Amino acid sequence: MTPFRAGKVDAAALEWIIRAQARGGVDGIVPVGTTGESPTVDFDEHIEIVKMSVALSRGKLKVLAGTGGNSTKEAIYLTRAAEEAGADGSLQVAPYYNRPTQQGLFEHFRAIASATKLPIILYSIPGRCGVEIAVDTVRRLADRCPNIVGIKEAGGNVDRVSQLRAALKPSFTILSGDDALTLPFLAAGANGVVSVASNIIPRPVSNLVRAFRTGKPGQALKLHAKYYALFKDLFIETNPAPVKAAMAMLRWIEEDVRLPLVTLAPASRAKLKATLVACGVLKKG
Repeated sequence: MTPFRAGKVDAAALEWIIRAQARGGVDGIVPVGTTGESPTVDFDEHIEIVKMSVALSRGKLKVLAGTGGNSTKEAIYLTRAAEEAGADGSLQVAPYYNRPTQQGLFEHFRAIASATKLPIILYSIPGRCGVEIAVDTVRRLADRCPNIVGIKEAGGNVDRVSQLRAALKPSFTILSGDDALTLPFLAAGANGVVSVASNIIPRPVSNLVRAFRTGKPGQALKLHAKYYALFKDLFIETNPAPVKAAMAMLRWIEEDVRLPLVTLAPASRAKLKATLVACGVLKKG
């Protein structure tokens, strides 16, 4: 997530968060994705956040920069800036609001892939974008664009993982976009998760994925069960308002979101706090 203080990016808090992720054993971070409030930062802030993330992660974490957009030209501009900043890859969300056809999606992502040497992870989240990147479109892109190497799948459908895995080479990476579905997705052939919950519990999220991938599904299930209520309640209102509220309760950041996002309603705040306490993340009181 992108921490703000008095309406500006809080560089000190961002540094603390990234270092906490490294200590928590994650493989990489995604600056300026959905949780990073990409729609509310301007171009200069967007690029600066990526630059800071690269500088702070060097030698510790991979940086998959969120550089998508509903304008192909804008997405190319941000992706080239991220490449120049030293990012390790790009997360490309499906264009939103304008609802392109599947051919439009194909041409959009192909144009971006042609404009950069960065590895690209597609991001399908129809609930936010109004359009799904169809399995066949993903296959066509993977066949035509060598640097399109994976997808973040956030449609809430485990069956899509099986469909994608059947249509794509084993080397193609599939990542869950929903913490609550990480374990079922892994069981269906996914490789990991782009996690919201990792902002506050990086070690348990890392351990869950690694336990499953090293043949310890029982351990993974225990972690899933322990934190499932938290995975769900981090979406009690629009992301990232809940995770920012949780981090503020832990006294890690200021609870500062940009309009049109607002801070949590009292009832949602109380429920999230109770869940944090029940999961052992926050002390009672």
